Amino acid sequence: MNDASITEPGGPDGLPSGGGTTTLDRELEELLQNQEPGDHERFSHYVKKEQILESAVTGKPVKALCGKMWTPNRDPERFPVCPTCREIYEKLKDE
Repeated sequence: MNDASITEPGGPDGLPSGGGTTTLDRELEELLQNQEPGDHERFSHYVKKEQILESAVTGKPVKALCGKMWTPNRDPERFPVCPTCREIYEKLKDE
C-alpha cells in the first residue's frame, strides 16, 4: 500500500509533533486531561484519504485500518492514535 494513500494524524509518524519521549508523554498527558466525557474511548484512526474526502462530501461513514466504522467530525489531532491502526499501518509500510 502506498504511504500517500493513508491519512496520518499528527506528524509524519502519526504522533504529535514536538520532540522526544518526555515531550510526547507530556503532550499525551495534556490530551488526556483536556478530553470531554467519553473521550477516553476515542482515538485518531488511519483512513484512506479518498474515504475522508468522500465522507466530507456525502456524509458516508469511513472504515479505519482497525475496522472501526464512523463518520469523521472531530479534529484527529486531539486524540491519541489508535494502537491497532498504528500496528497495521507499520506492517503495511514495511511491505
